[in-house]
Amino acid sequence: MSFFSRYRRDYAALLRLGLPILVGQLGMIVVGFADNIMVGHYSTNALASASFVNNLFNVVIFCCIGFTYGITPIVGALFAQKRHSDIGATVRSALLLNTIFTLLIMAVMGVVYLNLHRLGQPEELLPLIRPYYLIYLAGVLPISLFNVFAQWSYGIRNTSLPMWIILVSNVLNIIGNYVLIFGHFGFPEMGLLGAGISTLFARLMCPLVIIVWFACRRENRPYRDGFAKARATSAEIRKIWNISIPISMQMTFESGSFTAAAVMTGWISAIDLAAFQIIVIVGTLGFCIYYSIGSAVTILVANEAGRSDCRAMRRAAWAGYHVLLTLMCISSAIFIFFGNRLMECFTDDPAVLAVTSTLILPLVIYQAGDATQINFAGALRGTSRVMPMLWIAFVSYVVLGIPATYALGFTFGLGTFGIILSFSVSLFIAGGLFLYYFLRSTRKC
Repeated sequence: MSFFSRYRRDYAALLRLGLPILVGQLGMIVVGFADNIMVGHYSTNALASASFVNNLFNVVIFCCIGFTYGITPIVGALFAQKRHSDIGATVRSALLLNTIFTLLIMAVMGVVYLNLHRLGQPEELLPLIRPYYLIYLAGVLPISLFNVFAQWSYGIRNTSLPMWIILVSNVLNIIGNYVLIFGHFGFPEMGLLGAGISTLFARLMCPLVIIVWFACRRENRPYRDGFAKARATSAEIRKIWNISIPISMQMTFESGSFTAAAVMTGWISAIDLAAFQIIVIVGTLGFCIYYSIGSAVTILVANEAGRSDCRAMRRAAWAGYHVLLTLMCISSAIFIFFGNRLMECFTDDPAVLAVTSTLILPLVIYQAGDATQINFAGALRGTSRVMPMLWIAFVSYVVLGIPATYALGFTFGLGTFGIILSFSVSLFIAGGLFLYYFLRSTRKC
């Protein structure tokens, strides 16, 4: 009872803030499942092509979304101090900075598009990959714009608004997939291209709705006034940049290690690449659940940082870890007992299913590492002392993670099993280092 009483208030706050994010994340999982189920049943080549493009763009999406995460600790601290006008000014500066950053990233991906044929993927997939790639590229900026305002909403402890927007867009995405992939209701059968168009439409809707909400709702007037009157100053831009870029690079290196793994899996065969995509999508069931609580941890730690209460910052982080370990056990149990059933939802190709059934064990093994690094990365973000995240991610995911992927997959001859197993190496190392630096940052405020 003493232990529970110590953390009870934090558990309640984490669940209150995290559950709307969790619902939104589960909605995204449903879309990911529906997207891949429809594409997988359309053809194995379409699923393999989607796997390559999705994993390639995961780096970009996480890089851009991670850059928006620098807003949350700033807004959270200002909200605790009731400085609403300053929050609006921060949103304006962040909107400008994130737009420029995202356009630069999109330019880089344009260069990658011109060199797709050099990435060693099966030749027969390139005609499917190219148009899907371009449509995916067009949706990157809307994702960034939406997440700037979503992080504002999270920072002021309104986590339900982004949830409802995401859920509605997910429903539209699923309907669009059904109509455009298979050609229902008089629409042409477009296959993988139709899935891309449907996703792009849903992504365009999200920023439009949340910007209208910000601009029109009466309760947002203090934030709007700060947004309208402020001018982006070099000091404000620099402050956001200094917090955003380490977080962005941390998420880029992490997702980049998964993308490198997808590219290496493509060296084996299209069957293995399709199986890899199924495992990654199923694995997002755990990741998205953990992420929701990790985001709530960031908000609570940022609020306590605004009050300079180190003890409360640590208590919030440990409470989040208790919740995440519980959710990790539930996710792992689902993968163990229902994993094969989940895989069968995505394809009826026996060759693909034979590979995926061997990958459940490494999928379960890396769940604890994923939960740990998400929790303490979120806690460290809440402190705004995020510079160590840059080198932690680089060492964990690039210096150690990518060589481990190659070694386990090819040097030791474990193939796709070894590639999935290698995720545990980088995730556990990163989780331990994030924990160490969070405790160091909260030693004294």
